Amino acid sequence: MKRNIVLTEKPNCLVQDEKMCEMVERKGKGHPDTITDAAVEEVSKSLCKEYYEFSGKIFHHNVDKAALAGGRSNAVFGGGEVIEPIYILIVGRATTEIIREEKSKKVDIGSIVAEAVEGYIISNLRFLDPKKHLVIDYKIKPGTVDLVSVFETETDIPLANDTSFGCGFAPFSETEQLVYDSEHFLNSQELKKELPEVGEDIKVMGVRMEDNIRLTIAAAMISSLIPDLDHYLNVKEEVKEKILNLTHSIAEREVLVDVNTADQPERGIVYLTVTGTSAEHGDDGQVGRGNRANGLITPYRPQSLEATAGKNPVNHTGKLLNVTANSIAKRIIKECDKISEVNVLILSQIGKPIDEPQLCNVQWIPSDKNLPKASVENDMESICNEELGKIPKLWKDYMEGKFELF
Repeated sequence: MKRNIVLTEKPNCLVQDEKMCEMVERKGKGHPDTITDAAVEEVSKSLCKEYYEFSGKIFHHNVDKAALAGGRSNAVFGGGEVIEPIYILIVGRATTEIIREEKSKKVDIGSIVAEAVEGYIISNLRFLDPKKHLVIDYKIKPGTVDLVSVFETETDIPLANDTSFGCGFAPFSETEQLVYDSEHFLNSQELKKELPEVGEDIKVMGVRMEDNIRLTIAAAMISSLIPDLDHYLNVKEEVKEKILNLTHSIAEREVLVDVNTADQPERGIVYLTVTGTSAEHGDDGQVGRGNRANGLITPYRPQSLEATAGKNPVNHTGKLLNVTANSIAKRIIKECDKISEVNVLILSQIGKPIDEPQLCNVQWIPSDKNLPKASVENDMESICNEELGKIPKLWKDYMEGKFELF
């Protein structure tokens, strides 16, 4: 099969680490945007399981639209309460009746939505009680005829549901790796055991100006575990010290760390929450406003505005092409010698085989100008063909939770 793979050498371009500036962001699992992404993704996974267990196949669905309206709370040192619950509305399309041979089954969308969202909350936010602090609503209806027909076409290769593009790049720059690892560390079981006062709503913003990196961390604190202001300030300082220690193993540049910079302790203004997320009081969330498919928000890199969360894993290009682009980029850096950096952009066309995109463009920067171009491009093209060829079967890995999507 001859695919439209275009390899673009960019020998005179600077890699990300050599550029003058960069900005990088990551939103943790308790951030309202991440909660919303996770909610629709868990609903999609549950629908897939429901469809597959009954019929042996996945049916059409896309539940990739949702909004979170923040609640109201009163967090005080040593306690507090949620006054008005968080509200989540999930919107989308799904097959509501599945048929196998002569048997049919109605899909209980309401139960699937409630159990999927509650399951994520229980597993990831220690102090947010989905029964008390959350209202879950949905408006999910059957899909339109044209998109359902594209999905259900009898062929071994699914047809793309949309004309859209996915992006990926590798490797992470020093700043990107710092941001990514810092959030993961602050939301790790290890950190929560040492500092249980730190909630799950973590946002890390990194900025590099030449050789100076600054991390600004917003970390929601659990009010019931913090008896007074001194305790709060001590926890803040411990968070700062632990992140500074972490940076020594990642960065060669100087790194500064600031934590909860909106605090005004002299006025009694600090980042306290009852549940560990700002969603409890006024902060809202929306699918697609958070991390991209590689776990970061990177305005200095190629990005797709497609949200990966909630889209079906069989033929939705917004999910599959972003995952595949990142896989191609990582493999090229790992398997091809003397490649400093690579960007991958893949464009589909609705109704065409999903493994035959209109364009797969690999933009690569060599670390050695004497690199034999023909040989390395042959290797890159082979990697592209292999990863594009995997797309029709990616839904199996998806159902096993093998993808990072946000």
